[in-house]
Amino acid sequence: MRSRNIAVIGASSATAGEEALAEEAGRAIAAEGWALVCGGLGGVMSAASKGARSAGGLVIGILPGYRHDEGNPHLSVALPTGLGHARNAVIAASAEGVVAVGGEHGTLSEIALALKMGKPVAALQSQWSSVPGVETVASAEEAVAFLKKRLA
Repeated sequence: MRSRNIAVIGASSATAGEEALAEEAGRAIAAEGWALVCGGLGGVMSAASKGARSAGGLVIGILPGYRHDEGNPHLSVALPTGLGHARNAVIAASAEGVVAVGGEHGTLSEIALALKMGKPVAALQSQWSSVPGVETVASAEEAVAFLKKRLA
């Protein structure tokens, strides 16, 4: 059976608390045997990647530029796109479910795209709870439980 692809999205400039939540989310995703998809850079993306890799997970970074080496050091696979922010559509399309941790306008675009594509989105202690269709959760475990239920 093929692994599910779950995205963790958030800002490249994240708080220590957001990075801790993202790392927990990455570990929880890997513990399910799911692959982690992210934007491949720093902040939330790097923390989630670190968590997933520490739990033996596969981490796929969808990079904005053309260079494989621009990704964070925890990626299993770096996919340069040359698309800049437009890569957000690739992240949303490649994920079967999304966990948002903090973030800014780029994160909001990924949330909107994922929802438009019919993908479930969990906001982990995030400001995105007011976005219709986003499920607010208090922990990485709750995010995974929500996604498992929606993807069943």
